[in-house]
Amino acid sequence: MGFKKVSALLLTAALAMTITAGCKKKEEAPKAEAPKAAADTIKIGFLGALTGDVAMFGKPTLEGMKMAADDLNAAGGVLGKKIEIVEADNRGDKQEGASVTQKLISRDNVIAIVGDPTTGITKVAAPIAQKAQVVLLSAGATGPGVVENGDFIFRNTLLDSVAIPACIDFFANDLKYKKVAIITSDNNDYSVGFSQTFRDAAKGKGIEIVADEKVKDGDKDFSGQVTNIKAKKPDVIFFSGYYTEGALIMKEARKQGMKANMFGGDGLFSPEFIKLGGSAAEGSMSALGFSPEQASPETAKFIEAFKKKFAGALPGLFDAQGYDGVMMIADAIKRANSADPKVFKTAVAATKNFQGVSGTITIRANREPIKTPLCLLAVKDGKFVLKAKVPVKMD
Repeated sequence: MGFKKVSALLLTAALAMTITAGCKKKEEAPKAEAPKAAADTIKIGFLGALTGDVAMFGKPTLEGMKMAADDLNAAGGVLGKKIEIVEADNRGDKQEGASVTQKLISRDNVIAIVGDPTTGITKVAAPIAQKAQVVLLSAGATGPGVVENGDFIFRNTLLDSVAIPACIDFFANDLKYKKVAIITSDNNDYSVGFSQTFRDAAKGKGIEIVADEKVKDGDKDFSGQVTNIKAKKPDVIFFSGYYTEGALIMKEARKQGMKANMFGGDGLFSPEFIKLGGSAAEGSMSALGFSPEQASPETAKFIEAFKKKFAGALPGLFDAQGYDGVMMIADAIKRANSADPKVFKTAVAATKNFQGVSGTITIRANREPIKTPLCLLAVKDGKFVLKAKVPVKMD
């Protein structure tokens, strides 16, 4: 091949590379618009289970979050930007919870995360959010060791440390209970902390802890624990775990002829508790920060919108707290006039008497919520109904 031909070929190749490079630049140009599109959207991540044993807490939390985003966007958004809920399924697994948290922050660029509804996964996610300086607001975690992770970590639920003393007073003074049996799921962070809160709160209240049994999440046979408890004749069984084990414990208790009912926190509050327990669940009680009965004006409006959206169904605790979680973040962004979590976290911390659909919420100096009222719900005729509404002192 001659020199001229070689030169011509080289020149042709060079021109082709230039044209190809130019085409690639044109093809990549739309990607450069992504930051501009993102700037018109405020992304809030959902952290929770959509499948698995604790999906009964995660699914309604997401429902409430999406309702809040729809309401905010219908009213023009926040600071002129649309709210976008970014969702993923952590399957109720701690390792997956950590992975989802990291992806929401690094891949999806969320400015805040609402979740997880459970204490155990929230405690895994909190250090990740704190290090990344992204606000995390749990709409369900009630156990200890959550907000202690740092100044970007919050929650909006009624804490066990607030609810349990109020419940114990009600048990002692109104229901005249004197003896209680405690059952703890010792591989569940929420349950372990909840039981200790109950032990501490019961001191000096005239209620005797006559039995203190241990089980594990996933257990199926509770005959030994129930046999031990039955011999002590408690007025009530306090179970600090979740609805699956709670229902099976009550079935065993009724099988052995026990008449005492079960009492627990929001871990028992699920239609699955009633479905699994059947008639054995009747009379069991759950302490919550929400009830659709005796609704405030804010709650009544939310209930009507929920019924319209979900074919007449009533919202539950996690629907309401998921809704409030997004609304509290939006409120803080508006007050701070910034969607930068390093800025609006201060406004979250300064939240006072927020009129949520799940109650009135104030964030205290330690970033822990105080919330009123306490709702004690009991299973009656196959449904959770309001047994008592107890005001909580907001100080």
